Amino acid sequence: MTTSVLTRARTRLSSAVLVAVGLAAGFGVAQGTGVRALGGAVFLAGGLGAAWLWVQRRGVAVALGLGALYVGAFVLAHVLALGAGLPAWLAVSLVTIAAAGVTYAVADRPQAEVPGR
Repeated sequence: MTTSVLTRARTRLSSAVLVAVGLAAGFGVAQGTGVRALGGAVFLAGGLGAAWLWVQRRGVAVALGLGALYVGAFVLAHVLALGAGLPAWLAVSLVTIAAAGVTYAVADRPQAEVPGR
């Protein structure tokens, strides 16, 4: 594989997809297996993969902000399910959609070219 092929493959991968997989699949694995640590490993892997892309594309400051959003979405899902009484899958779905949407808008959407640069 040439460098240009690797670069194109890296730029095509959406960090919003990694956020969605980390949150939803992490919950699904924890619920399905009964092993919360296994779900946490999926959550961690999705977050680390997305964070790597955020740093590459938008820098450390944006990566820290989106990382806080990712962890905040995880916490909010618990609050909605345990505190507000929403069904667990509904709570996870809501925060996943919100976090992935913000992630796409901030990190994945193509930036406009500035003329003269």
